[in-house]
Amino acid sequence: MIRINLLKPEKKEVRDASAAPAAEIKEKSKPQFYVLIVLAAIVAAAALYFHQKSEITREQERLDTAKQEKRDLEYVNVKIQEMEAQKELVERKIGLINNLKAQQRNAVIIMDELSRHLPEWVWLVETGFQANSVRIRGKCMSNNLLADYIFNLKSSPYFPDVRLNSSTLRRAGTSQYLEFSLTATFALQRPPGEAVNDTKEGQR
Repeated sequence: MIRINLLKPEKKEVRDASAAPAAEIKEKSKPQFYVLIVLAAIVAAAALYFHQKSEITREQERLDTAKQEKRDLEYVNVKIQEMEAQKELVERKIGLINNLKAQQRNAVIIMDELSRHLPEWVWLVETGFQANSVRIRGKCMSNNLLADYIFNLKSSPYFPDVRLNSSTLRRAGTSQYLEFSLTATFALQRPPGEAVNDTKEGQR
């Protein structure tokens, strides 16, 4: 009679059966680990993306604010330039008015002196003055009359220097005359009473 011992093989089969599920669990856990790594990487990338997007948004807001401030400053600069231009225009007008007021008295004196020293047969065509220079254009019947007029102007205390610029002989039918141009230096004389008052004030 032959006996077969089946115990050891059964134990071996049991041992082999218990090792197989462990290997399967180990093999199955590897993909899950990789999935977790991938998910972690995706989460990290998403967090970095949103962080960078937030930073970009803040920088864009700062840029927009800076642009708005620049536009505001440009508006202010334009207003300042307009005000400066208006101020300069007003100052020029005030200066012109003051200059005209100062020249009113000079103009009266100049015209009075020019006409008062005119000899007969000498007449003026055009006069003008700027600062202390007087321009005179006129006509006369002879060189002697022109010389007399220049002498008369030099005798005035208001014209210390009189210069002849040009003298041209003209003809009109059977007659002839001279066209002349003079330049005189105008020196405003102070009234005697004003000089006396200044002297008295100096003595005080």
